Amino acid sequence: MKYIDPQNLDLTDFIKAGDSIFCGQATGEPTTLTGKLVEQRKAIGPTEVFLGLTLSNTFDAEHADFLTFNSFGPMGNSKKLSDAGVLNIIPIHFGLISQYIIEGTLKCDVAFVLLSPRGPNGKHSFGVINDYIRAAIDKARIVIGEINDQVPWVYSDGYPELERFDVLIETSRPVLQALPSKVTSIDKKIADNVSKYINDEAILQIGMGSIPDAIALSIMDRRDLGFHSGMASDFLVNLMKSGVVTNITKPFDRGVSTTAILLGKTKLYEFADNNKELKLRPSWHTHSGDVHLLKNFVSINSALEVDLTGQVGAEELNGIPVSAIGGQPDLVRAAHRSDGGHAIIALPSLAKGGKFSRIVSKLSGPVTTARSDVDVIVTENGAADLRGKDLDQRRRALINIAAPDFQEDLMKS
Repeated sequence: MKYIDPQNLDLTDFIKAGDSIFCGQATGEPTTLTGKLVEQRKAIGPTEVFLGLTLSNTFDAEHADFLTFNSFGPMGNSKKLSDAGVLNIIPIHFGLISQYIIEGTLKCDVAFVLLSPRGPNGKHSFGVINDYIRAAIDKARIVIGEINDQVPWVYSDGYPELERFDVLIETSRPVLQALPSKVTSIDKKIADNVSKYINDEAILQIGMGSIPDAIALSIMDRRDLGFHSGMASDFLVNLMKSGVVTNITKPFDRGVSTTAILLGKTKLYEFADNNKELKLRPSWHTHSGDVHLLKNFVSINSALEVDLTGQVGAEELNGIPVSAIGGQPDLVRAAHRSDGGHAIIALPSLAKGGKFSRIVSKLSGPVTTARSDVDVIVTENGAADLRGKDLDQRRRALINIAAPDFQEDLMKS
């Protein structure tokens, strides 16, 4: 392992044509390294890059001249790559990516990894993500790390061993932040309907965006909640500081909020720094089959469409890729099986400024989550509890929470 000045880093010394590169995703993208890859792509030759959620503007469609982009879905700024037809989408559960890397189903020759400075144990940490990046480190022929002194030191499930790294560079730049969201009146109504299913001592899985932010505000009177999720956003800071989230009822990770990705802003990163009550766990843990052992586990996910039988579409609209499978099926199924749990799909009843209904007679894309795994569908108009209901009962319940202007057409469909 050797340290190299970032300005003198020549990736052709380490990467060869035909290699497949895994980059830390989301807030964990080592942007100096990915920027160097773009700059030096012609000298390196044709290579593949595996992307997850992308928050930077590093990659563009014009870079597909030498870079082949692969991903498990168009998320964040990688949507522009998909729209340009240069993003190859691999349908895969988020929790299985580590396994696919280790067994070689997903080729991983090079890993680009963002690291924090050394912490209280004398080791660097994975900083803001610990999803499948450890698997990439273990599998890759070449591992290149970017130590950014602005990355928080966060407790995690294991820490990177520097002997696995071939090259390290040191940088100082702000950590990437979650895309902005603004809570609307519709979000608040949805949150009020969701919050009725969140009781004291529930353990939450919740994503990012305006609806999760609204839900967090609506449950500030709850007590002793737990948090076990694929990602955590700024709302977790308020829930933990106020004592709403204590994690004292969890059978594992007791007393600790667990997540694979910190996806927030400076507020979250400062809170997570050296905080023993927050831990990054790999995605195979956050999305494993053991999650259903969490009592009162409530998963809250969103969708593009829900059909009148309860099938959930969260990936495509009319053949156009919009998002990923992610962890929704795994976590929905776990919540459905949890003692006292609920698998909730929360979404606005309308899309495109009211032009389209999200409750539909037939999905326009693939089924992301089976109708047999979902408990409750929630819109701003109410909640449809589908447990134990036959197909006709489900149909009526879902029409009742659709936008009023579309209910008549749905009844005729």
